[in-house]
Amino acid sequence: MNYMFEALAFLCQPMILGNALFGGITGLVLGAIPGLSGGMAIMICLPLTFGMEPRLAIVLLMSIYIGGISGGYIGSILLGIPGTVNSLATVYDGYEFTKKGYPTRALSVAAVANFFGTVPSLLVAMFLSQVIARWAVKLGPAEYFSLAVFAMVLVIALSKEDMARGLISMALGLALTTIGISPVSATKRFTFGFTNLQGGFSMACVMMGLFGGTLILMEYAKNERGDGTFADVKIEGFRMKIKDFTSNIVNIVRSFFIGLLVGFMPGMGGTIANVAAYSIAKNSSKEPEKFGTGCIDGVWAPEVANNASIGGAVIPMIALGIPGDSTTALLLSAMTVQGLTVGPLLFTTQTSYVYLIFIAGIFAAACCLLFQVLGMKLFPALFKIPYHYLYPIILVCSFVGIYSSNYSFFELAASLVFIMAGVMMRYFRMPQGPFILAFVLGPMLEKNFRNAVCYATNGYWTFFTSPIACVLLLGTAVLLAYPWLVKALTKKTL
Repeated sequence: MNYMFEALAFLCQPMILGNALFGGITGLVLGAIPGLSGGMAIMICLPLTFGMEPRLAIVLLMSIYIGGISGGYIGSILLGIPGTVNSLATVYDGYEFTKKGYPTRALSVAAVANFFGTVPSLLVAMFLSQVIARWAVKLGPAEYFSLAVFAMVLVIALSKEDMARGLISMALGLALTTIGISPVSATKRFTFGFTNLQGGFSMACVMMGLFGGTLILMEYAKNERGDGTFADVKIEGFRMKIKDFTSNIVNIVRSFFIGLLVGFMPGMGGTIANVAAYSIAKNSSKEPEKFGTGCIDGVWAPEVANNASIGGAVIPMIALGIPGDSTTALLLSAMTVQGLTVGPLLFTTQTSYVYLIFIAGIFAAACCLLFQVLGMKLFPALFKIPYHYLYPIILVCSFVGIYSSNYSFFELAASLVFIMAGVMMRYFRMPQGPFILAFVLGPMLEKNFRNAVCYATNGYWTFFTSPIACVLLLGTAVLLAYPWLVKALTKKTL
């Protein structure tokens, strides 16, 4: 309890409050604009946090994370285009309100739904993370290696991408982590005599290229909504009927647990939670024919679920040190750079930071709700910003952040190479999620694999004599074989 009060006291400082508010609004704005996202905001600010005091960096990045997921509904309701993929199903009924000339009702409900999804999920995560961490601290290197492999393959298996391409992407991410000095033997690997390669490639450099720069380049090439035009929509300000809430209590609670459970599973995240909650709400409704025509139930369900997935995704990140998607991978890397050993030991070695993560997220959700309530009339102005002005500003901020992280022109040049590599990955339809997860988890994967073999008396058999490691590896094998088994069985039935 003392650690919680310590986190609250830290947040009450004016400078910290300002950073939390700035982070929440920044994430909200970028999350609202189609083509951008809260992950983009984290990527831009990530290098800038390297020189910050660790607690301040955590508050800023958590605020951006919460704001980015919360802001996706704005584009869904006003444009019919999701600001982020996490608000995909919100379009179905939310945009119908705008077409009928009543966007205020849908925007108001979505703003409250974001808050009701985020805050309780973070409170649940605060408790469950401790429970899981107490169990996880008993795991050895073999179990951690198996768990990391299972999580990465699960991300590929649950995605809609081709598994072969996903595995290639994961292998490339793992290969990139081998450049530099070995984490166990401290030997130089694949440096080819270049001193700049001894430290490997920084997270900021890789993420800027494969994630940020590629996204901006591809979106700019599409030239969609590039002139900043947007049809005027009348928004009266925050207005929500009490009946809209009371008639959806069961829907809200059900969607909350769907989001929490789906968010906990690596590779699923807010998008699947958003769509699943909408589908279940429609199937459970007494009047399913109203969905898709402007039904307020169809706004509550997806928005509560995708924000509830935040708490679910934070649990494995904090308790196990395993991110569930590319955004939590960015958060995990930022914490690692700040000297935090993310995983089960975090609760015993740096307990105050754990509570700060959760309290900062809750405070950011409150800041986002306040901004949405007071600034709702300003939402249409977000879509009048010409993209040909916005994208260069983001690129310049990104390059400044990369340079300021290590003051290295080599990393600036490397980031351009990674942008081209990202374009090639898009061309060959290779998913970027597995690459990013592999790049983040690669050092942990290698360290635990080598430690497990070195500590064991039976060599590689230690992965099969450990019950937990064996079950996880068998589960990985099933996930890898499942697509081919399905195809084989389908051919036989035909």
